Amino acid sequence: MVSDLENINPGFCRDCLIELNIKTQLIRCSNCSSPRLLRHSEIHKLSIAHIDCDAFYASVEKRDNPELEAKPLIIGGGRRGVVSTCCYIARTYGVYSAMPMFKANELCPEAIILAPNIKKYLSVSKDIKKIFDELTPVVEPLSIDEAFLDLSGTEKLHGMSPAKVLNKATKRIEHEIGITASIGLSYNKFLAKLASDLNKPNGFSVIGKKEAKRFLSTQPITKIWGVGKVLNKKMGRGGITQIGQLQKMDLNKLVRDYGIMGERLYYFSRGDDRRNVIPIQKVKSVSNETTLDGDIANYKALKKHLWQLCEKLSARLKQKHLSAKTVTLKLKTSNFRSISRSVSISSPTQMAEILYTQGKFLLKPECSGLKYRLIGIGVSKFSNDQDADMPDLIDPVMDNKIKTEKAMDRIRDRFGSHIINKGRTLT
Repeated sequence: MVSDLENINPGFCRDCLIELNIKTQLIRCSNCSSPRLLRHSEIHKLSIAHIDCDAFYASVEKRDNPELEAKPLIIGGGRRGVVSTCCYIARTYGVYSAMPMFKANELCPEAIILAPNIKKYLSVSKDIKKIFDELTPVVEPLSIDEAFLDLSGTEKLHGMSPAKVLNKATKRIEHEIGITASIGLSYNKFLAKLASDLNKPNGFSVIGKKEAKRFLSTQPITKIWGVGKVLNKKMGRGGITQIGQLQKMDLNKLVRDYGIMGERLYYFSRGDDRRNVIPIQKVKSVSNETTLDGDIANYKALKKHLWQLCEKLSARLKQKHLSAKTVTLKLKTSNFRSISRSVSISSPTQMAEILYTQGKFLLKPECSGLKYRLIGIGVSKFSNDQDADMPDLIDPVMDNKIKTEKAMDRIRDRFGSHIINKGRTLT
């Protein structure tokens, strides 16, 4: 998987980039004596990559303060807060991201704790993105410290294979920016992201077509994106714990048992992910709002306006092929005071039903006597629509609502947007 050392394969030295002799299996590079040799039978044929910066926040802080280098470092804050990230030294104590801070302090009392400096991290992230943009125009950021890249067809431009180009890029990140990053290289996004976690930090791992299914067969089902705690528990009750078990199951049964997630389980378990790497459009948010004819305090009346806005917003997202992970409710009181409430969801969405459900969740606590003259709903933190509406929580009711909405969209596409509506539009 990472490198097929049982057979002698093509490869290169990660430090000097010299091509390795296919007929000679070396422990160190014959040119520079580096032990960082990368071999794989498909090393020069693959072009979909996932690059993930190693312990990003902590690495930036250690770069800026060398005295922290050999110390356990946790980025977070407050006894009731959580760990944003931690360095690899702290991880040896059992500390991990999203752990409650009080627990991290118990496990590693000698750790240095710093509050996150998001402004600084964003600046570093922009510098890294500039390097990515020099490699290919097809860069899909996932977060502040990771991205997918598609280097298909760039061999002539760079005069070398995508694997070597990626390796040079992470060396630039290390030398110019002062942190390390790990590479996952494969033939699709799912496997590239999986590969980037195999050999951290400063790793380069490859999963090719030949071994993908065999490699996946021994992995836990939680390695499939979208299999969270609830779905993992549900599948565990059915005796399914490894991806290899999914490889033996019928598509129809998986869809029957796990709804919209069943299709992903079937194809991903076989190493089949047909999502493209899509550069995210530089739009920060999309929203719809309306000024009410009269001031309204009643929750039920406000819900009706909210639904209409959610339908409009959903249509815009579908038209732009976008989905989003943050939903924001906007209200303006009768005396023109603005109120904004947001919630982040586990899976990006473009569905009116999910926008409405989250909007109601935000709206209800605000209906405690205040009168409102304006209501709006918006979204941010975008993804492309190929990743939309694959929830962690297996909710049959919502699953059916999504299927119904998709069926209505197909009818509207064919016969017009006003040919069919939901009952709540009329109430």
